[in-house]
Amino acid sequence: MKKSLQDRLAILADAAKYDASCASSGTEKRDSLRSNGLGSTEGAGICHAYAPDGRCISLLKILLTNFCIFDCAYCINRSSSNVERARFTPDEVVWLTLEFYRRNYIEGLFLSSGIIRSSDHTMGEMVRVARDLRTMHGFRGYIHLKSIPDAAPELIEEAGLYADRLSLNIELPTDAGIGRLAPEKRPDGIRRAMGDLRRKIEAADEPTLQTKRRKRFVPGGQSTQMIVGADGADDATILRTSARLYGSYGLKRVYYSAFSPIPDASRALPLIKPPLVREHRLYQADWLYRFYGFGVDEITASTGGMLDLDMDPKLAWALTQRQTFPVNVNRAERETLLRVPGFGLKTVDAILSSRRFRRLRLEDLARLGVSLRKVRAFIEAEGWTPRRLADRADLKTLFAPKPEQLSLL
Repeated sequence: MKKSLQDRLAILADAAKYDASCASSGTEKRDSLRSNGLGSTEGAGICHAYAPDGRCISLLKILLTNFCIFDCAYCINRSSSNVERARFTPDEVVWLTLEFYRRNYIEGLFLSSGIIRSSDHTMGEMVRVARDLRTMHGFRGYIHLKSIPDAAPELIEEAGLYADRLSLNIELPTDAGIGRLAPEKRPDGIRRAMGDLRRKIEAADEPTLQTKRRKRFVPGGQSTQMIVGADGADDATILRTSARLYGSYGLKRVYYSAFSPIPDASRALPLIKPPLVREHRLYQADWLYRFYGFGVDEITASTGGMLDLDMDPKLAWALTQRQTFPVNVNRAERETLLRVPGFGLKTVDAILSSRRFRRLRLEDLARLGVSLRKVRAFIEAEGWTPRRLADRADLKTLFAPKPEQLSLL
């Protein structure tokens, strides 16, 4: 019996939850009121994804289908899985997107898919969804397409004309892991597609000689996702892989998704999922080497390849580098201040701006929103010195979370 649209929506929206790479940062501003189109990337609504600047973006996040000809061991929708299957037509996805938008449920679409018939066939149907939304219905909301592995370059290029962001998921941090758990996928082909897409994005960003205008092509850039805990790779390996991806392919984001055990799983997979806090620590470490000047090896050198789950990686690093502290907030350079636990990017910029006019005291830092409990062991300020506080043997316990009384109810 053919499933209703509502039944298929329930199945394919639930199946899409395993893809983490749907944050909508980096898109260009488009005002639907001024351009006679539907949708806006700047409005408010039901929040499903957060951009780095704090904006909330509501997305219809679904699969075109959860049928798949691939048999990746870690995937709930693999060909050998006995999950309930469903499929949308491109026209149905277009209709759903428009109807959800008109009801103010969403501001955009994240569309992924299992692979049916072939990579090119599936990618072609996804491109059709984006093309019809843009050209036939004037939809100006956010569109993120998850590109299909091994799809023809011309299809990826056409997708870039209509999508705000494309993601090409590498899935696992090592080629050996992909070969063992997803033998039908070719990591070299995925990386080649990432490289091609980067070149096209950079070429479109160059103003033309005639008009001095840039072409619109994937304005939100490309992203990828890595599954954490499925193949036994440690955190150092995961972070080195993501650092190479950022450097080689200009990715906007690498998303880390904790492996979740699935029904009828392969014996090659672990029986339990990694703690979710591991995923959180990877994001924190990712931020450190992208924006704070840390090297991956600095972050993981003293941890045996695994990040400390009990504290953030900057604090863990600081406790192993006590000889570099305390840092004088009135004299230290920006690069040094960024390494102080408890100082963020905005805080450091505010310190540099404020100290042009006066020497900063602890109460000045508190007014800037700094947690003095976190920073006072690592800094000197006017009227304050930690008096070798950083050398205390029990320093780590000062930052441990307070114990909570567990409830039986």
